[in-house]
Amino acid sequence: MGTPQGDHLGPYRLLSRLGAGGFGEVHLALDPEGRTVAVKVLHPHVAADTRALARLAREVEAMRRVRGRHIAEVLDASLDGRSPYLVTRYIQGRPLNAVVAVEGPVHGEELVRLARGLSEALMAIHESGVIHRDLKPSNVILADGEPVVIDFGIAAVVDSASVTASGAVLGTPGYLAPEVLEGQETRTEGDIFAFAATLAFAATGREPYGTGSVAAIGYRVVHHEPDLEGVPDWLAAVLRDCLAPDPAARPTAGEIHGRLPGVVGAAGPPPPKPRSDTFSRARIPVAPPAPAAGPAYAEPPPARSKADPLPPPVSGSGGDVHSLSTREWRPGQPDPRPPAEVAMRRRRARVRLIWIIGTGVVAALGAAAARSALPEVSLLLLAAYGSGVAIDAAVGLFARKDVGRALLSAGSGVGAVALFFLLSSIFSTFTLALAFATVIVVLVVLVVAG
Repeated sequence: MGTPQGDHLGPYRLLSRLGAGGFGEVHLALDPEGRTVAVKVLHPHVAADTRALARLAREVEAMRRVRGRHIAEVLDASLDGRSPYLVTRYIQGRPLNAVVAVEGPVHGEELVRLARGLSEALMAIHESGVIHRDLKPSNVILADGEPVVIDFGIAAVVDSASVTASGAVLGTPGYLAPEVLEGQETRTEGDIFAFAATLAFAATGREPYGTGSVAAIGYRVVHHEPDLEGVPDWLAAVLRDCLAPDPAARPTAGEIHGRLPGVVGAAGPPPPKPRSDTFSRARIPVAPPAPAAGPAYAEPPPARSKADPLPPPVSGSGGDVHSLSTREWRPGQPDPRPPAEVAMRRRRARVRLIWIIGTGVVAALGAAAARSALPEVSLLLLAAYGSGVAIDAAVGLFARKDVGRALLSAGSGVGAVALFFLLSSIFSTFTLALAFATVIVVLVVLVVAG
């Protein structure tokens, strides 16, 4: 398959690696318009399976039509290159399993909000003709208290025999329905089972079918009742129906949503409205898809004026990275912070400027101090610094196409030579040697302190 070239993959600039799963590696990226997206690059054993890619390609067009405030929409796809990938809306938040691990089980209105949000997500997915196939706590992101489902539909590739043989994960034990474990095809009823298992975990903090080996958990799923102790009564009845061994006995996502209580005093954001954007293409080399409207983002909340301060982050109860809360930027919202790549570029430029000027001053001072007693050392210092800035200028001019960098490097070299002659003509050798020794001592102290 090959890896993405440099820090780009197609039109997307990769910023950082977010994680990896059974099907691919996820990167935080910027689209051509500077918006944050999540890019999932498929693993080599998946990309090498033409049958798997063909099946995924058939589902991508349906996946792109799935929209909702509780869905990380599929925005783009490229399945015909050396590095096949999918692009989805990036959700800033924490996975449900991480939230439960740090803060404990979900209770009260937060549990109601979670249940309603997941049921709405499944309604949107199933009404578009897509099956999630791998719903579990780690595929549910909590953003500002609302659940958002990620990675829906991509698990279609596991039905390819060669991908399965290559080691792709078929699913998570305890969240796969009994009929799936027995070899039947995954249908919407399997998502309902996974929905209930996910909510049971959220409400109790325990796996509904316990822990242990894959075989042991699978046996309990098929032959034992789930552990629902501690689940509120209003939810327990719904979960028992959803976890029924017979798929035909399970309710649909719409029926589940109708049985859940409402969220008190929280109307939630308005429903999403489709709008066209730059993601109207799908570079998929299978049968030409019928023209379809471009995917849409979930409708953003009203834009905040520049005078309004950002809301303060909510502190978590844990002491590690999972306890941190984040805010999601959505298209249409002003973001007072520069993009991550811009901030990093500015920081690199400042560090490089300080380094080039600082080393030039030290080299000129050392060369001036050694001019009388050790002329060879003086020449060596100037030559070493001059060679370094010349190489840096060449890299900036020819490799980076950065004329400003090249001019700065060349100017620093000329300035170091001029400073050498100026210091030599004004100060005595003893004074220059004392100054040079002082600078070296200060630098050593700074390095040790750092």
